[in-house]
Amino acid sequence: MTPFLKNMLVIARRDFLAIVATPTFLLFLLAPLFMVGMGLAGGMGASQLADSARGAGRIVAVVGADDVEALRAADARLRASVARRVPVLEVRIAGPATTDPIAIAREKGSDTYAVLSGPLAAPRIIEREADSNAGHYLALLADDVLRSKAAGPLPPVAPKFEALSSGGTSIALQQSLGFGAVFIIFLLTLLLAGQTVSSLAEEKGNKVIEILAAAVPLESVFLGKLLGFLGVAVLFIAFWLAMALVGGLIAALQIDPAALASVQSASKATAALAAAPATGWPFFLGIGFVYFILSFLLLGAVFLGVGAQAATVREIQMLSLPITIFQVGMFSLSTAAASAPGSSLSTIAQIFPLSSPLAMAARAATDDSKAVHLLALGWQAIWVALVIFLSVRLFRAGVLSGGGSWKFWRRSGRAAAPAATAAAATAQAADRH
Repeated sequence: MTPFLKNMLVIARRDFLAIVATPTFLLFLLAPLFMVGMGLAGGMGASQLADSARGAGRIVAVVGADDVEALRAADARLRASVARRVPVLEVRIAGPATTDPIAIAREKGSDTYAVLSGPLAAPRIIEREADSNAGHYLALLADDVLRSKAAGPLPPVAPKFEALSSGGTSIALQQSLGFGAVFIIFLLTLLLAGQTVSSLAEEKGNKVIEILAAAVPLESVFLGKLLGFLGVAVLFIAFWLAMALVGGLIAALQIDPAALASVQSASKATAALAAAPATGWPFFLGIGFVYFILSFLLLGAVFLGVGAQAATVREIQMLSLPITIFQVGMFSLSTAAASAPGSSLSTIAQIFPLSSPLAMAARAATDDSKAVHLLALGWQAIWVALVIFLSVRLFRAGVLSGGGSWKFWRRSGRAAAPAATAAAATAQAADRH
């Protein structure tokens, strides 16, 4: 093993154990539980709000007692065929004490979109909004009831359904798989790569980085730190994959074997075909994991270079926030490319370094070409090496040698300001003389 690789592995093992062998790493592993819990709490609240909003809307029909059952039957028959969702139908029996339809429309406690009253042949329909779908639906109900009474009960429709003998893979489903790959890689990269930004800043504060720089090349230090944090990320993913497998096995044991045996093998094959990416599941999962590694290394190298220039937590936050916002922009670009495979936007996303891993992972779901991924992996590896090279040069010039960073220029600016002021005063005095 060459000294460069040996030093890199030593640094990687040191940083890996420094993170894993701490009690706080357990909280880091369990962080998704808190995220899922908060998401479930928010989802339940939103679901209850949506349910209450759906329950508040209604349409009212005030008809005679003979038309109540016919109107409800027509509503049950027509509601499923209406493209847009129709509010709940409330049927009231007309009588001497029946409230005026305008008063019904203004009743509090629920949103009344339309009220039908009078004979079904010439009904009076009061709408909340002119020419609304609710009013047209009430008119359609009245017409259906009149037709059923004139021609007798309508026979039930008995359609005959036929399926294609061979369907093929759904393009929309493949694009959904591509979007899922983009989202998972982006979320894991943003969650796990952000911890690299504070690594060098802490070691700069306690002078450890100077000892490391004197003992081994800085390139080994940067690469070793990236590999150490990558090991932490892989351990994090392996832990949650194991938890998911255990949960899936427990759920599978709870399913009735008779229900599983009743499923036909042909339907299973059809479902598997419909859910398959263009490159196949083994290649898609494998290349997705490799693209996650490259995305982590690329973004981690950028964060590491930023952390190497920062000296305080405040500077880390100020510098890492624009990078995070930029990465969110890369996520938006990649999702747009996943929804439009083969377009110029997709090509740009696949070439641009920070979005290339995400966009290429989405391409693996919709394009069956596999050779292009080797070219993409080489392209992304070149950019990882280039970012590390630039980060090392900036760190060596700006921190170890005391010049070249923004602090150096800031100090130079402060030192040059009095000299510039004195020169300006001298020039003004010469003009007066």
